[in-house]
Amino acid sequence: MFKPAKDNGIKFPPFRTMDDFVLGSARFQMPNFKDIDKWGYRVKNNLLYYQSNYFIMSFLIFAAITAVRPVKMVCGLAIISIFILILWYITNENSRMIRFKQNNPIVATLLILGGIYLVINKFDCMVMLFIGIISPILAILIHSSIRLRSIKNKLVNQAENCKLMQTPMGFFLKELELCTDLF
Repeated sequence: MFKPAKDNGIKFPPFRTMDDFVLGSARFQMPNFKDIDKWGYRVKNNLLYYQSNYFIMSFLIFAAITAVRPVKMVCGLAIISIFILILWYITNENSRMIRFKQNNPIVATLLILGGIYLVINKFDCMVMLFIGIISPILAILIHSSIRLRSIKNKLVNQAENCKLMQTPMGFFLKELELCTDLF
């Protein structure tokens, strides 16, 4: 059922059929928002069971949004990357940067104001990038919240837990300390 990974012991689960994922045999129901533990358990198990489907779904949603506005996505990614690099460089205890700010306060201020202007001027590009990132996450959370678990889902999750198999989603949930009982 699982193919072992080469280096790190992470095993990639199989792709679940579209019939099981969203079509014929899939059952959906709104979660009980009053019972957070039961809802969280459903989400965790669906994330583990459908993780290959969620990866492909995320890729397709991001690709579709990028196809609609490719220039804005690339521009947003470039601006965010530059902004993060500048923040990292400014906050880093770099003596050249400190000397530059002390020797050229007007130029340093103009550079900061230019960066702020660029961020404000290209805010729509950054929003498009954030939509491209948040939309797949939101789609995954909605599906995993409303998808009822089937008998097969429950059996496979129990078998995976008993075998202590590491999967990418299991590793991710463990790192976020949302799922410590997996391995």
